[in-house]
Amino acid sequence: MSDTAPRITPWVGRLLAVNAVILLLQETVFTSDYLTQLLSFDPGLAIARPWTFFSYMFVHAGLWHLAGNALALFVFGPTVERRLGSSTFIVYYLYCGIGAAIGALALQSLGIDVGSFIGASGAILGVAYAFARMVPDAPLLVFPLPVPIRAKWLIAMLAAYDTVGLFFLHDHIAHGAHLAGLASGIFYFVLRGIARPAGPMPLPTMRPRVPVVARGAGSEHQPAIAARKAPATPEPTRETKGRSDETAEIDRVLDKISATGIESLTTEERRFLDAVARRRRDPPH
Repeated sequence: MSDTAPRITPWVGRLLAVNAVILLLQETVFTSDYLTQLLSFDPGLAIARPWTFFSYMFVHAGLWHLAGNALALFVFGPTVERRLGSSTFIVYYLYCGIGAAIGALALQSLGIDVGSFIGASGAILGVAYAFARMVPDAPLLVFPLPVPIRAKWLIAMLAAYDTVGLFFLHDHIAHGAHLAGLASGIFYFVLRGIARPAGPMPLPTMRPRVPVVARGAGSEHQPAIAARKAPATPEPTRETKGRSDETAEIDRVLDKISATGIESLTTEERRFLDAVARRRRDPPH
């Protein structure tokens, strides 16, 4: 399956389920508008209600509001989660959502009326930006456009729309929160680039090397693999079995990097690669 295919990943699935359950409870058990207001983010009441920096992300204004956000999370989220890793993804998602609320509060303090709002759109705009950064040329079908549009251009269009909406439209959509969630995603990757200026972790050559020799006279001096009769396979010892297990683990980790990117490695896998790299760079004498 393609890395950009919208296959459900662990935290995307959990977020979809949690939002659906909360909406069901809103519609069936906790039907009071007061509870929704208590959980929504209102810049004028944010300091008195600090929990709303978090809670507003999980409350939606009906089925269609949830469906739109769920569809966007389903399309963009799995690729981002696979690239970042599940633990980093959920932190990034919540960071963008809280960043959207903080940004809305900052806009309100500058005299730009934002109003109260609910929904995960700010967090999802941050996820959409991460998707466009990772696979900028991924083609996306967006209704009612008749042709696919590249991810990077879609994000640019959404940013332009929300900028116009913030200053000129009065459609009760939290354009300021959308822009703040998007800006939070940009800021995250800027800081990530500063923290890791050298790019991906360099890997040593770990595949077994095949000896190469030159042909004899009259062979146009082209290199070729030395041919020789394979010796009989000896009985495996503890040491050779250990090397075999290590080679198999190296192959598995390299295949994982090839499939999902180096950032998907766990802490243990990174430590394993570091240890192998050090040992092969500085072999014992």
